[in-house]
Amino acid sequence: MTDQTHVLFVEDDDVIREATQLALERDGFAVTAMPDGLSGLEAFRADRPDIALLDVMVPGLDGVSLCRSIRDESMVPVIMLSARADAIDVVLGLEAGADDYVTKPFDGAVLVARIRAVLRRFARANGGREEAEAVAPTGALAFGELEIDTVGMEVRRAGTPVALTPTEMRLLLEFSSAPGTVLSRDRLLERVWEYGWGGDTRVVDVHVQRLRGKIGQDRIETVRGFGYKLKA
Repeated sequence: MTDQTHVLFVEDDDVIREATQLALERDGFAVTAMPDGLSGLEAFRADRPDIALLDVMVPGLDGVSLCRSIRDESMVPVIMLSARADAIDVVLGLEAGADDYVTKPFDGAVLVARIRAVLRRFARANGGREEAEAVAPTGALAFGELEIDTVGMEVRRAGTPVALTPTEMRLLLEFSSAPGTVLSRDRLLERVWEYGWGGDTRVVDVHVQRLRGKIGQDRIETVRGFGYKLKA
């Protein structure tokens, strides 16, 4: 039995896969590394890792499709890896349910920091009262037909449970902590994604759009030039 964080890493480049696996293992992670999407999906189903790192361009089953398959079965955190910073790569990965993305070539320390940040969000989204109080007032919050239990970390829309990823839950809690207040993309990057620097705001935009699709398109309002706000 081990308390190591288990990482599923899917990458077809042998050099990158082996070097990254060694780097992650030196940082204390247990790593299952696979060279293609189909073997990656099999490994995911067999081992149920704590987090998945998926390269976009892998053979057999591409990273975006693999992410969708994982998300159909689990809310485990997912980080996409891409050799390109093209908008379509980023958006497709995030729309498939990924929590974050990292562009190759990447610094090992940056990757580890991103992994740990995503895992912290996951822990908070599945934590109890102490974690909830750090983001939003505890108890049941209601915004129209939307109900948020910040202790049980459950969301309902018109009485129907809403399944949110850890990042979507963290984003909703951030909005619910200041209903009616405009939150800038930079603030959301800092508070939700824990970026201590100017990150890619497309991460925020795509997650807001995904969240709207689950809690109601009109519940989060865009304030052009400033950011977003949750309608009180």
